[in-house]
Amino acid sequence: MVDAARAAKMADRIKVIVAKTLERGVKDPRMGFVTITDVRVTGDLQHASIFYTVYGSDQERVDTAAALKSATGMLRSEVGKNITARLTPSLEFIADGIPENAALIDSLLTEAAARDAAVESLKATAQYAGDEDPYVKPRVIVEDEDDLDED
Repeated sequence: MVDAARAAKMADRIKVIVAKTLERGVKDPRMGFVTITDVRVTGDLQHASIFYTVYGSDQERVDTAAALKSATGMLRSEVGKNITARLTPSLEFIADGIPENAALIDSLLTEAAARDAAVESLKATAQYAGDEDPYVKPRVIVEDEDDLDED
């Protein structure tokens, strides 16, 4: 039976436990500056996906991923000690793409602002392709006085 509220509560609890354990308990020199961004637990509470980011270079990200993989068993036992569930969920660490996505969105916004500025500069010197008022207006026919005299 799937209980989304219980899964959400357990995900929040696992996030806190793993973050505290990483801060205090893991003494691996490969571990970089890790931030736990999100935890998702399956509906049957058997599996937890932990999303994290690492501040630093690509090499530090690779080293931190290896350190997290080696510390998964210790982190799972800490989670098992601190939650009130019959079974301890398995843990999976997934590198979160938030910084890369934020950089991409920032570059797209910069490009959009540059294009807007280019359109504004073109708008200042733009001219109409046809008449200024392209709508057809009814013609007013003025009768010549000469035509009236001939009849």
